[in-house]
Amino acid sequence: MVIPDRQVGHRIAAMRGVRRLTQRRLAEDAHISLSTLRKVEQGSRPVTDGVLEALAAALGVEPDALTGRRAHTDSRVHAAVPDIRTAIDAYDIPDDGPVRPLDELGRATATATQRRLTSQYTRLAEELPPLLVELSRAVLGGGPERRAVAALLAAAYRSADAVAYKYGYYDLSARLIELMRRSADIAEDSALIATAAYVRTEVFFAAGRNLTPGLRALEMALDDLPEPTSPDLRAAAGSLHMRAAVVAARLTEDPAVVAQHMKEARRLVKGVPEGVYNGTAFGPASLHVHEVSVAVELGDAARAQLWLGMRDEAFGSLQTARQTAPQHVREHPFVRDALVTLLRLHVSPPHALVAFAEWARAI
Repeated sequence: MVIPDRQVGHRIAAMRGVRRLTQRRLAEDAHISLSTLRKVEQGSRPVTDGVLEALAAALGVEPDALTGRRAHTDSRVHAAVPDIRTAIDAYDIPDDGPVRPLDELGRATATATQRRLTSQYTRLAEELPPLLVELSRAVLGGGPERRAVAALLAAAYRSADAVAYKYGYYDLSARLIELMRRSADIAEDSALIATAAYVRTEVFFAAGRNLTPGLRALEMALDDLPEPTSPDLRAAAGSLHMRAAVVAARLTEDPAVVAQHMKEARRLVKGVPEGVYNGTAFGPASLHVHEVSVAVELGDAARAQLWLGMRDEAFGSLQTARQTAPQHVREHPFVRDALVTLLRLHVSPPHALVAFAEWARAI
């Protein structure tokens, strides 16, 4: 089996730098040719299972640390997934039962969102099924609070999606995102609808699927947004532009398309402090993280242009983002890509950067 992801080569190079090894020394320790290692690190040659295992052994890590595909194995989360499936299977025909007042439902949903942002997946997975059923019941009950409850249900679906996506249930993730979009439509909340489009991109990132429809979905969501006059709308639009820039760069679209999305994101971030808006981190630090990701996707020339003399500033932005939403940063794949890039740009990475990368499980 071969693994074509060029980020594998980047991680190998980053880990080699952390271990203070030359390419020649690592190749010797792994018993592979220097030419093979160079091509793997450059991304011009896919890495086979055998080569990956040899390099991992020489570097003193597990192979999944180099692929970036660490498995989530919490048995209690896996045990709760069937209950989440049952809850959404009956989203339009929930069991009869009580419904708490709106303020209590709001607090319960906020707790679920906080558990998502702090990666408390076990408790989140176990608490979500009854909450999803109760919120579905409340939405179907109608009344003057229906739109507000639908907004809560959309947020709860997003929390459930975090569990499904992180633990590899991509079919369940896709269903939850569709239900999130449906609830956002009922809520008639433009920022929430945009957030649903942002999250939907996960479906296309999963298992290396074609990202072209994902980019189209992001751009359609941007077309549908009203003028972003509030912080929530600016954050929603800015997040869409940031993700669209990364997706376009990964697709090797016209660089002008990538640049335009980043230009719009920079415009929208002005006056918006770093924070979490509708469950998504946005602000100057988040923008900088996405700039790193865009540079990674565009290749060495763009990376050199962007980061010449700016490595300390880049790392500072990552540290700021960590202070704002630590677990959100820790789980964000773009953050890991950024850290791998910064490690590769250092001949001898500083201890603080290595420690940050280990904390974020980038290496």
